[in-house]
Amino acid sequence: MIATQKLFQVRAELADIIHVGTTPYGERRVINILGGRVEGPRLSGTILPGGADWQIVRADGAAHIEARYTVRADSGGDILVSSEGIRHGPPEVLAALMRGDNVDPSLYYFRTAMRFETGTPGLDWLNRILALARGQREKNAVILDVYEVQ
Repeated sequence: MIATQKLFQVRAELADIIHVGTTPYGERRVINILGGRVEGPRLSGTILPGGADWQIVRADGAAHIEARYTVRADSGGDILVSSEGIRHGPPEVLAALMRGDNVDPSLYYFRTAMRFETGTPGLDWLNRILALARGQREKNAVILDVYEVQ
């Protein structure tokens, strides 16, 4: 049995989707991260502008998600976040998400694996953990409930 412990919740504010086009790998999209907050029992901070979510929408409709961004901890110090995951669901649910509708997250699958990197003493425990997140997509935001794998 794998145990988890709640770390924090991410709320990342997003720009509109940039549709790069269909490549040999699938439909490429880029979503710039404008900012946001991280709040939780183990870490709180501000998401700095400048990160992005690079996506490939596969032929089966699933989105391969790869996001990188920086969190500035309220206690001081910067944390690099790397998140890779997948989002899929019934075509009508995915279409509603693309329109920007608020969709119950239990109707689709959105999970990511997360790694962290920091040089800040006191936050260096983040360098040695893996985390899993369950996500929810809003029109111009992503919400991730993040758990440390123990």
